[in-house]
Amino acid sequence: MTDSRRVVILGGHGKVALIVAPLLTQLGFEIDAVIRNPEHRSAVELPGVTAVVLDIETASVDDLTAVFSGSFAVVFSAGAGGGNPARTRAVDFEAATRAVRAAETAGVKRFVMGSYAGSGSDLERLDPDNSFYPYAKAKSDADEFLHASTLDYTILGPGMLTLEPATARVTVLGSDNRPTDTST
Repeated sequence: MTDSRRVVILGGHGKVALIVAPLLTQLGFEIDAVIRNPEHRSAVELPGVTAVVLDIETASVDDLTAVFSGSFAVVFSAGAGGGNPARTRAVDFEAATRAVRAAETAGVKRFVMGSYAGSGSDLERLDPDNSFYPYAKAKSDADEFLHASTLDYTILGPGMLTLEPATARVTVLGSDNRPTDTST
């Protein structure tokens, strides 16, 4: 374990990371933004944010452990970006599970997984031939893997991500994926 103020963000050039990294630096964290494409370095590097070039789709647990070593937290916000079912599985499940194992090995204190609101429950409703099924399955399996880990973790399950200004409002979904009454 470490008392470091360093956070590693996987998917460092993604929309979530480009919003989260500056917010975390304002809170005093140092960020390592893991990117696949070295041409994206200038887009992610700003004061307090360092680009780390590593393709998580092919990176080993040892590769990821080396990147995570000495960090306080890992944020998994990488995704296949709607590629194809095989790539979706490779990034959203296989890379995610390697990241979880690497975080355990590196002694990371906190792991934050970017998932989606229907993870797990959607599998019961989706036809396996549905084009969304590979994503839903990969995310559900990755979330289950994280649940079974030894890490202190948070799984974020947004219903939809937009680039609109934040409203500071959330809708809490129950296990049936329907809004719950939070008035009490």
